[in-house]
Amino acid sequence: MIPVTRLNGRELSLNPELVQWIEEAPDTVITLVTGDKLVVRETLPQVVERILDYRRELPARPLLPVAVPTEETP
Repeated sequence: MIPVTRLNGRELSLNPELVQWIEEAPDTVITLVTGDKLVVRETLPQVVERILDYRRELPARPLLPVAVPTEETP
């Protein structure tokens, strides 16, 4: 999750995996894959940097769980 601030000053945590795109018009508008839009105080470069920082901190791991077959021994 990354912190962002709505225009009214309210802080919230955003799941960066849901971000579809970000634009400045002139306020920063974050559009989510759900179609929802968030208008935030942070600039576009600030939001992008937070998303990049979030992704850098993720451990290298497979996106989906991997099932490892086991052999039963008699």
